[in-house]
Amino acid sequence: MKHSLIIIGGGPAGLAAAVSARDNGVEDILILERDRKLGGILNQCIHNGFGLHTFKEELTGPEYADRFVKKVLEYNIAYRLETMVIDVKPHSVTYINSTEGLVEIEAEAIILAMGCRERSRGSLNIPGFRPSGVFSAGTAQRLVNIEGKKVGHRVFILGSGDIGLIMARRMTFEGATVLGVAELMPYSGGLKRNIVQCLDDFDIPLYLSHTVTKIEGKERVEAVTIAQVDAKRTPIPGTEKRFECDTLLLSVGLLPENELSRKADINISNVTNGPLVDENLTTNADGIFACGNVLHVHDLVDYVTQEATLAGVSAAKYLAGNKSENTEVIAISAQEGVRYTVPQFINLDTITNDITVRFRVSDVYKNRNIVVYFNEEKVKSTFKRVLAPGEMELVVLKQAELKNFKDLKTIVIKTEEKQ
Repeated sequence: MKHSLIIIGGGPAGLAAAVSARDNGVEDILILERDRKLGGILNQCIHNGFGLHTFKEELTGPEYADRFVKKVLEYNIAYRLETMVIDVKPHSVTYINSTEGLVEIEAEAIILAMGCRERSRGSLNIPGFRPSGVFSAGTAQRLVNIEGKKVGHRVFILGSGDIGLIMARRMTFEGATVLGVAELMPYSGGLKRNIVQCLDDFDIPLYLSHTVTKIEGKERVEAVTIAQVDAKRTPIPGTEKRFECDTLLLSVGLLPENELSRKADINISNVTNGPLVDENLTTNADGIFACGNVLHVHDLVDYVTQEATLAGVSAAKYLAGNKSENTEVIAISAQEGVRYTVPQFINLDTITNDITVRFRVSDVYKNRNIVVYFNEEKVKSTFKRVLAPGEMELVVLKQAELKNFKDLKTIVIKTEEKQ
């Protein structure tokens, strides 16, 4: 069995990539999804705020996903549900499900769209027993929004990522008392709008530079203790606060799902934990592209869609025979406050469009410029009143500027103090 394009993941990235590839002439597409329905994490995100960039209106997560699911059905794009991909190689995918068993299929091109997963309690080394009542924020979201279960009455949340902030509001709507949110860093990991709408509007306190140091209870959580941390993230004795609660939600970061990428010998960034890609979202493996949260964790699904659309276009060009070989590769260097960039490099000889470079900063900065250097020459500078790690930033590198710059060897993106 052979397909022109196989897409691993039927969430927002996989669906948008499939629709984009079909719009660009790819007829033989197969989506492989391990869940029971298409849509991915959006199916449990029943709050609104999705789609303002893509559809120019506010949608809930399921409504946003449904727009793309309907398009997949309209295009008659093939998909398999409850199907787990267990191995990926260039031009080959192996999956398993309950009806077909173990199947290996060939593919001319592959798009990785596996998304991301939550960090677990095991990565935190919090002292205490392992009682019931400790959930990742995403698990609690699924239990409440899809399965209709009440996970707790008195809740404390560790981590101020967007899912944790949203669940603070959601648990309040469910009648629970949310006692507070502790964040290890001196800044929130979530969007500013979520801090306002999910915490401030409900008088839920946010304890920055704090972490949970103790969980009490053997059968069920009975209380948690938090403490302030110093610059080295070490708890400061004497700053402890104890909260009696029956539930602890963990929103302590997301990790791109790249076990399959590693099996395919794809080069992985030690900063994003996602594949290293060029301006076409091409990995180092022939015919394999990556997009969405498997690349780096996004704060807006609209950005995932934009990236996935590009992946679909790039895969279509590859299948049509437009392959970049023996081109001049230029690395994009993230420096001085910029943690990383996606893409990480560009193929100068094959650029056909402007390039959107997305990135996050490493700390909270005020009154800074985002600057771009070609070689040693500053070519772009954008003033920002506030930069924060929870908000994704971007710069656009113009095709004409890249093509016309004489003897371009290096591209640097960094922050600088406003002069």
